[in-house]
Amino acid sequence: MTSPPAPRLSQRELALFQALVEKETGIHLSAAKDALVANRLTRRLRELGLPSFGAYYHYVTERGHEAEKVRMLDSLCTHETSFFREPQHFELLRQRILPEWAAEGAAGRRPRTLRVWSAACSTGEEPYSLAMCLLEAFPKGSGWSLEIVATDLSTWAVQRCEQGLWSLDRAATIPPPLLKAFMLKGVRSQEGLMKAGPELRGMMRFARVNLNSPGEWPQGPFDLVFCRNVLIYFGAEARSRVISGMFQRLPATGYFFLGHAESLIGVDADVRPVSANVYTPRASSTSRRGA
Repeated sequence: MTSPPAPRLSQRELALFQALVEKETGIHLSAAKDALVANRLTRRLRELGLPSFGAYYHYVTERGHEAEKVRMLDSLCTHETSFFREPQHFELLRQRILPEWAAEGAAGRRPRTLRVWSAACSTGEEPYSLAMCLLEAFPKGSGWSLEIVATDLSTWAVQRCEQGLWSLDRAATIPPPLLKAFMLKGVRSQEGLMKAGPELRGMMRFARVNLNSPGEWPQGPFDLVFCRNVLIYFGAEARSRVISGMFQRLPATGYFFLGHAESLIGVDADVRPVSANVYTPRASSTSRRGA
């Protein structure tokens, strides 16, 4: 028996979902995303037995259906990622920022604690890449306390991130010494997979966080905030609000990382560029404490 044809997403229905998603998350779905919206939501319609996208819209906006709204937002999230994506950022960390902090800690000029926020962690490749860099610079027994908070809008992505388990072909972009030191190769039922080792997993914290809702954000301050390749999907007002709020989570010595296609244009923030899409509060700024 063949499945019934998928319903057509009208321009009016697309506009309803555009407004809902932007209100809830800050993400702006352009008109060019109509096929993506239709394809990703069709499964939800079929599972719920609803006849149209309009009926699904009314369903997710009714009181009592908040869980389905979360599923809808999950389905519309983009999860493209890789280990050590945009490698120049990780080289900056490994070659300059972390050695400077190590020297300052050894000299007693800063506490031996580091907190990092990976604010769009997807399926975990970014926060675990950060974890490998931190443990390389501050190995177990060095006296440093390390924590990475990995968050994402997608519940599914956060669960995958927490598992710390990937196909072995994802290892291609991990520097071999770090791969050998921190990743476990799967055997028997997990053959063809790799798993984050216990040292990596021990420093991770996970949460579903909507960047458009600052009340959900993790407690600051953070020495590093990575918010890469997500704000490009936000409307201008929401993007400016999120970036400004994130700088309030940074002390004067902290660093903020954006994706290669993103910028601070239109954002009111007193910051200094360090490298391509890497910023720090100006030296004259006072240390800030997150709410």
